[in-house]
Amino acid sequence: ALVPFDWQVHDTHFVVAHMHYVLVGGMFFPLMAGLYYWLPHFSGRMPSEKLGRWGFWLFFIGFNLTFLIMHWTGLIGMPRRVYTYDTGLGWDMPNLVSSIGSFIMSIGVATILLDIVLHFRFGVAAPKNPWNADTLEWATSLPPSAYNFISLPEVRDRHPLWKDPDLPDSIARGEHALTVIDHGRRETWGIDPLTGKVREIVHLPGNSWLPLIASLFLAMLCLSLLNKAYMLAIVATLAALIVLFRWSWVNGAHPGAAPDARTQPGEPPLHSRTFDGPGLWGMGVTLLANGALYLSLLFGWFYLWTVSPEWQVPENSLSGWLMLASALLLSAGTFGLHQVIRRLRAGNTGQLLRNLALLAGLAFVQAASILWLLLAADLEPTATAHDAIIFVMLAYSLIHCTLAAVLTALQAWRVSYGYVGEQAPYEPIVVEQLWLYNLGVLWTSYVAIILFPATWGAA
Repeated sequence: ALVPFDWQVHDTHFVVAHMHYVLVGGMFFPLMAGLYYWLPHFSGRMPSEKLGRWGFWLFFIGFNLTFLIMHWTGLIGMPRRVYTYDTGLGWDMPNLVSSIGSFIMSIGVATILLDIVLHFRFGVAAPKNPWNADTLEWATSLPPSAYNFISLPEVRDRHPLWKDPDLPDSIARGEHALTVIDHGRRETWGIDPLTGKVREIVHLPGNSWLPLIASLFLAMLCLSLLNKAYMLAIVATLAALIVLFRWSWVNGAHPGAAPDARTQPGEPPLHSRTFDGPGLWGMGVTLLANGALYLSLLFGWFYLWTVSPEWQVPENSLSGWLMLASALLLSAGTFGLHQVIRRLRAGNTGQLLRNLALLAGLAFVQAASILWLLLAADLEPTATAHDAIIFVMLAYSLIHCTLAAVLTALQAWRVSYGYVGEQAPYEPIVVEQLWLYNLGVLWTSYVAIILFPATWGAA
């Protein structure tokens, strides 16, 4: 944040030191701590305390000797990405100390790895809750059995195992809830995020290769973009979308996820049979993170118009009327979806399939209008920042509105299969959040791209 300091350390060893302090200090140390903490869950055995202490201190001392010294060499002028230099520049001794530190750090890593490998064969059998921890993952056997929690307690305290040390035994005896296992679904408690009270039963996805397959296609996408193999990237994107949509299809009220939707007397309903559940929070948090990208675009746009030096507005033929029409179409569709969900909440599922299908069609028309606006505009995104931001804003809305159209069409399809309806009304309200988000983004883009330049230009 301090520009003169940035000038001083730019492209020096200080950058290397800072990066490794963040990556190793901020990621590797907690990773190793977590690995040691949960090792008994993997193996049922305890690591060696002696080897663990030696590994930690060797790595800690070697890490700081290696990278703390690099801050000094950077401040006295040593550039990064050099493998040799003339003597007499003042870098010889600091680099020697740093090199010694790197060997010590390597010995520390080797000691940690040796401890982890050896403990599987020679480690002492882990006792019940070996760290006297307070959280429920230590209420299972070590390592956990295939059906790890025989029953689920309702937690009313921040430290359940400290409050009731006998909780692991009562869980194993089946003295709590969700003890039925012949319904063919995986389930856990769903709680109110503010009060912590049990609200519903969340039925979870079963065994599936689809997440792994999707991740492989996404890895192919990233590698293709890094190597500028854009056609392969497009193929990987389409393949990943197909797999992800298939994965979403077999969740929710699908028989593969909930072959038996009945619950025991006194238990709350499955989350797919309610109007609340983890998907609402998942969609909301995802859109919050997604909105950070859009806000950065918006910031860039207003920066160009307000304080960017030598700013000149290029000529373009972006149609304000067409963008307004697209925003009005999206407003109508969002209002229509809200009315459908309002009727669904009241238990009225008449014409649900037809209404969702019509809304999906309207959404595709609205996305097509954005595409038309994008193609008709005389933009040069590789020539000016002005056109680049407009192009990205419109492409951003096009992608999200197309996704909303596809998800709405899938909802209509799921209604036809009985996966969504009066008994399972949950999914449309998750999709509604995306519609509302798209509506806010498109109207904000209209104000920023069309109305703001007109007003600012007139001023």
